[in-house]
Amino acid sequence: MASEKKVIEIKNVKTYVEQTKVFDGFSLDISLGCSTAILGPNGAGKTTLLKLLTRDIYPVYSEGSYIKILGQDRWNIWELRSRMGIVSDYLQANYPYYAIGVNVVLSGYYSSLDTWSHQEFSKDKIEKAEEIMEMLGIENLRDREFSRMSTGQQRRFLLGRALINQPEVLVLDEPTSGLDLKSSFQYLDIIRGLISNGKTIALVTHQIHEIPPEVSRVILLKDGAVVLDGEKDSVLTDSNISDLYGIGVKLIESKGFYQAMPA
Repeated sequence: MASEKKVIEIKNVKTYVEQTKVFDGFSLDISLGCSTAILGPNGAGKTTLLKLLTRDIYPVYSEGSYIKILGQDRWNIWELRSRMGIVSDYLQANYPYYAIGVNVVLSGYYSSLDTWSHQEFSKDKIEKAEEIMEMLGIENLRDREFSRMSTGQQRRFLLGRALINQPEVLVLDEPTSGLDLKSSFQYLDIIRGLISNGKTIALVTHQIHEIPPEVSRVILLKDGAVVLDGEKDSVLTDSNISDLYGIGVKLIESKGFYQAMPA
């Protein structure tokens, strides 16, 4: 039997952020086709994990320790960022305010912030960007400046930027952060559609309500360690989430979504 293809594979890594040790012997993997939520409180190591995946930081070298993405442990950083789509608050906060919508999507081809005069875009690439904007319902904003968009509109354009290269895995960091209720529901509907159409999603969050029904696996992260990993229904229980956040939690489930209430 052929083994499952791992789109993300982290083995026994030690990682420091400045002088603080965040991970020590940390391991995690995500297989192609298994959309996964990584859930944890602030300070759990979620941001550090994202920076490891984007190669903004590197683990301490040790034999038997590695990070493989799409089966490789060595990458040209720009090629990696074009093949693994990432949408994060950090990217949104630092994206040039003057960029117009269509260029936000097109910039994904080069993993750049905005487009530049030396970059070339064929007719096919521009048509692909138009198709993605239409799919995301933002085609009417193609010429609007990034700074003049709502938070939800910006998030959709950055999602389009991530999708332009048809990545095998899409990493979403706190996807509905800063969105109102309507925008949150619309964005989650898009994520659900992507999963249903075969896209592998890695969702990094501290908000239980962001986990769509189509996510089948949940990893609980606390103090730089995986404390529980398994099928969503077995992981998302009152006792597990209460232990994770250190406070009494009562979970309510409806149509595959979960919401946390005080116990």
